[in-house]
Amino acid sequence: MSRLRHPLVGVAMALLLTAPWVGSSLFGAVGGFSNITVVTVAGLSVLGASFLLAWGAETAEKDVPRAFAIAVLAVLAVAPEYAVDALYAFQAGRGDPESANLAVANMTGANRILIGLGWSGIALFTVYKAKATDDPAVETRRGFLADRVNLDRDISLEVMFLFLATMWAFLVPLGGGIDAIDAFFLVGLYVAYIAVVLRGDVEEVEEQVGVPAYFQSFARAARVPIVIGLFAYSGLMIFTAVEPFAHGLEVLGEDFGIPAFFMVQWIAPLASESPELIVVAYLVNKARSTAGFNALISSKLNQWTLLIGTLVVVYSIGLGAYGPLPFDEKQAAEIWITAAQSYFALAILVNFDISLREAVALLVLFLSQVFLEFGLIRGFVPEVLTSYELLLIYTAIYMIVGTAMFVRRRDSLRRLVGRASDTVQVAFGSKEPTPERAD
Repeated sequence: MSRLRHPLVGVAMALLLTAPWVGSSLFGAVGGFSNITVVTVAGLSVLGASFLLAWGAETAEKDVPRAFAIAVLAVLAVAPEYAVDALYAFQAGRGDPESANLAVANMTGANRILIGLGWSGIALFTVYKAKATDDPAVETRRGFLADRVNLDRDISLEVMFLFLATMWAFLVPLGGGIDAIDAFFLVGLYVAYIAVVLRGDVEEVEEQVGVPAYFQSFARAARVPIVIGLFAYSGLMIFTAVEPFAHGLEVLGEDFGIPAFFMVQWIAPLASESPELIVVAYLVNKARSTAGFNALISSKLNQWTLLIGTLVVVYSIGLGAYGPLPFDEKQAAEIWITAAQSYFALAILVNFDISLREAVALLVLFLSQVFLEFGLIRGFVPEVLTSYELLLIYTAIYMIVGTAMFVRRRDSLRRLVGRASDTVQVAFGSKEPTPERAD
């Protein structure tokens, strides 16, 4: 193997991308950087850490169930989002009521970006890259935007848990805030999911190339510390660099006249979601689109359960006593549209594929709502309705179209529920594994 092609060259390059951030942080130089320098240095660190995180997850698949490795990847990739939201929730508990609305806005923005840009964008990118990678998951079909990406049916469990979390989310605004019952149900749901995947078998490892193949060739005694080291270092880099990266983008946006609240809801979450999107794009580029989509769905699940459920905990810590995290009418509508978008997206995935037509629908609905709301805020669009009413209209669109799709695909929904139920029963020993269900 040529030295220039040795896998460790890739690792070294990723570490070099993080080096400026590590050095400037250790020597306290970040405080003297201009805003654009902070964005550049922190952004490069996020990029390098994202590759290290992806390699760690791929290497780990040899020793733990793939779903668990992807779940760890998802949690680490979106850890900065948790940190930003926790900060707002804590400030709200300390007596800043507007921070409670910012916490909800940031959380709903992150969730909608993950589907509106993440799921749709990766589907489009997967079909585009398939011309060069011959990705077996991509199916060419006749018709307008009919090509589709076929998904792994093993994600039935994740889709089912995400469906339960989505249905619960519709109820959250009815209680006047995020309370202990919401936290108990949503966090409990994620704990139950992890308990199931941990009891799963370690699947036969897909043939890897490059860095993961190199590390998987090591003995387990060396391989496990390497995976832990990759996870720990990349997680630390992402956790420390994304917040300055996001804040720097916020300041740049405000310099161009974009309202601060809009930046908190959309630009900051877009920055904090960047590690996840980079990791998934890397997997798609390797023709591992099924693993990429699994990571996106796992990220949505943990954000839609842990992120919402822990906000009330952090708020209560700041308050010094238990209290539900309050939010205003506008943020109630933000939660409803976020739940409705998730409902529509699950209706797309229920038959385990996503077509270009469906990806474009997700993207257009997401972008049109964001741009229309921005236009209302800035006065670019005639104010024939309020921002609150706009959110309710889009919520209705998502719900009507999603329900129509679920009705049409009710047989696929029934099979999905059956697969998820089988997975749970097999995991806890109440049922023997059965052959794959046919569609």
